[in-house]
Amino acid sequence: MQIGIVIIPGAPRESGPKAVVERVIDFGRRVERLGFAGCWIVDAFARGQAMLDPLMVLSILAGVTQRMELGTCVMQVPLRHPVELAHRAQTLHLLSGGRFRFGVGSGSTQHDFDAVQADYARRFKTLPESLAVMRRVWAGKPVYGPALSVWPGTEGGPPVFLGAWRSQRWIDLAAMHCHGWIASAIYAGMDELPIGLDMFRKAGGKRALLANIFTDLRPDPPAHPLAERAKVTLVCDKTNARDRLRRLQDIGFDDALLIVPFDAPEMLEDVRALLP
Repeated sequence: MQIGIVIIPGAPRESGPKAVVERVIDFGRRVERLGFAGCWIVDAFARGQAMLDPLMVLSILAGVTQRMELGTCVMQVPLRHPVELAHRAQTLHLLSGGRFRFGVGSGSTQHDFDAVQADYARRFKTLPESLAVMRRVWAGKPVYGPALSVWPGTEGGPPVFLGAWRSQRWIDLAAMHCHGWIASAIYAGMDELPIGLDMFRKAGGKRALLANIFTDLRPDPPAHPLAERAKVTLVCDKTNARDRLRRLQDIGFDDALLIVPFDAPEMLEDVRALLP
C-alpha cells in the first residue's frame, strides 16, 4: 500500500505571502525526499478560513519536485465551468510531466456553492455531465463552440479519480469510467470500508485510495472538529497508527492519503518511520 500526504495549507506564523510559498515548497520537498508516493491538496474556499486554490498550489510543487504524484483530494467540479476547468487541468498535466492525478467530486458543503452562485441541489447531476464535457475537451472536440487545442502529450487529459460515497452508481462510474476511486476516512469506518472496496473490485475497479486520514502522532494533539468526528484516523500513538495502517492494507486499499498538520512538517519524519 502506497502512502501519500494531504496538505491543507494554512497561514503560517510568519506573515506575508512569501512565508506561505516557502512553507508550501518546504512541505512538498520533504514529502518527496522522504519517499512518500504523492502530495495531494484539498479544495475548499468558503468555510471561514483562508484557503488556497489546489491547482495553483500543485503548479508550484510541480516546479520543485521531480518524482511524486501531485493530486487533488478532491476538486469540487460543479463549482467550475467544465471547459475552463479542463483547460486548467490539462495545463497542470503538462507542467507536472504527467504526474498530476485529478481527484474529482460533487462537493459536500453548501457554503462553497453559495459563494459562486452554483446549484448545490443539482451537484450530483452536474458532476458526470461536467466529466463528459471535460473528456471531449481533452480529446480536442468542440463542446459549446470552437474546440480547445490540445497540447501534444496531454491527449486524453490527466488520470481521473472519483471521490464519492459508497453507492453502486458512483462505484460503477469510478470503476468503469475513471482511473480509480477515492473513499473518505471521515465518513466510512473500518467495518464499512471492505463493503465499498468489494463493490469497486467487482465492478472492475483497479486503484482504490482512502483519503482524509487525519494524522497527528503528538502526545497531546490540538483539537480539530473534522478529526473528532472522522471514522478512521491516525490521531494516536505510533504503535496504534502502525496497526491501523496495516488494517487498511489488509482490507485491500492501494493508497492511504494522510492529512499531516501543515504547521508540523517535522511530523513527516515520524510518519515515514511507521512504514516498512
